[in-house]
Amino acid sequence: MSHPIPESRRPLDSRPNNPYRPPAVPGPACASCAHRTCRSCRAQTLPRLGGHRAEFALEHHKAARLQARHPHQIVWFGESTQSFWVASRNCLYEAKDWDDLLAHLWAHTQVNHPRL
Repeated sequence: MSHPIPESRRPLDSRPNNPYRPPAVPGPACASCAHRTCRSCRAQTLPRLGGHRAEFALEHHKAARLQARHPHQIVWFGESTQSFWVASRNCLYEAKDWDDLLAHLWAHTQVNHPRL
């Protein structure tokens, strides 16, 4: 008894009438504003770049630059929380924005390396 070779599948396309296309996120989203909800909606429709959504590429790049300057800590941007995170030996810190992240890292370096 032989089993037939299945036919190859067609790739999914992005036509609006494609029944296999994932449904769009309900609700309006501004085309280029910085609202958290609008950014989340836009991010769901944009491609992933190295595992990260293209909407948050700038934040991931900033976190990577700081990670390089602070090798004893882990710095990253969380897409679902839309905040920066710092993991060190003794704590996990969530920074709500870029300034909060810089202030935390500055304070951490002052504690570990006080000036004489």
